[in-house]
Order: sequence, then structure tokens, then C-alpha cells
Amino acid sequence: MSCSNKNTEAFQSPATLVGRAAPTFTAAAVLGSGEIQESASLSDLLQGRYGVLVFYPLDFTFVCPTELVALDQKLDEFKLRNAEVLAISVDSHFSHSAWRALPIAQGGIGSVGYTMVSDLSQEICAAYGVKAVDASVALRATFIIDQSGIVQAQIVNNLPLGRNIDEFIRVLDALQFYEEHGEVCPANWSKGDTGLKTTQAAVGEYLTEVIEN
Repeated sequence: MSCSNKNTEAFQSPATLVGRAAPTFTAAAVLGSGEIQESASLSDLLQGRYGVLVFYPLDFTFVCPTELVALDQKLDEFKLRNAEVLAISVDSHFSHSAWRALPIAQGGIGSVGYTMVSDLSQEICAAYGVKAVDASVALRATFIIDQSGIVQAQIVNNLPLGRNIDEFIRVLDALQFYEEHGEVCPANWSKGDTGLKTTQAAVGEYLTEVIEN
């Protein structure tokens, strides 16, 4: 599955990408350092790390800056988990750069430390199946990709609904716990909690303990 800003062929994404290889792409981007790259691929940007792809509608808007600033405030948490954050919208890389240069007090996002990808052709959001129905923008969608390039989580909100950045971290923790221990993560699991063995007896013991507590 691939997508390139130079490719005008329509791409039909499945309803969910979970369990599938993340669609690849090559696009212009603004790195966390502020450097502009005219052509950056998904594999080059992730370099074997976990990926947290955060689609948002537009630069210079209202809910979007609250999410992107909150994302930057948690960036160290993602780095501790060996995860690379990529923010993606249909704006140009020049627009991304200008928005980063605008102070937060004036509605900008400041010099955020993660990469911002330009999806000017709207092919990336189409490949990920998150293009808004009635607008030429992406929905508020988040994809968590493992180190093998497989999508492990897909969270999609409509345009008015801002996201909880801590939930991205919790899901990433759950994924890494499962990879390390082979145990699944029950409802409301958070880092430090025990996992669940995949047997009926273990489920019964866990539910009994939850009910009693």
C-alpha cells in the first residue's frame, strides 16, 4: 500500500487500517528543528521507531492549535517510548512553517518539536481513509504504528471534537506491554497495571476481583 503526492491515481482505503501495513507516502515536511524537507518518506521519518500519526484539519484554526500544543507538551513522553510523532494536514509546508513561527499568544503553535507533514494533494488522508465527507480536510484521526510498520490503533474524531493526548500514550503503553509480556490489556488498563492471560479461568479471576473491589 503506497501513496505519493506525485501520484494522482485515486486510492481506496479500507474502513479500518488496524492490522494492516501503514500506507507509505513521500511528502514535503517541516522537521522539529524547523528545517524544511521537500521530500520525506514515512520510513525515513520513522526510522524503525513506533509511529504516532496525528491528522488534523487545518493550520491557523481553533481546536487544532490546542491539540498540537498539547501534543508538544507530551513529546518527551513519546520519545521515552521510542515513538516518532508526525502531525499531518492538507496545508503546505510553508503554512506549517509560518504557523510554527507565530507565538502561541497570537494563535500560533510555537516551535513544536515534532515533524509536520504537508498533504497538499490530500492523497495521504485519502489513503488512510480519514478525509472529511463534506470538506477537503482530514478528520481528527490518530494512527499508532508498531516498529514493523503495522497499524495497531486507529482513533478518529469528527472535526469539532478535540482529542486526549494522554490516551495516545496509554494505547502505546498497552501495545508495548503486550509485545513484551504477551498478556492482553483489559478495560481501563494503564501503565503499571497487571495484564490478563488469555484463558477463561484468568478472565473469571480478573472480573471477580474487579467486582469485589
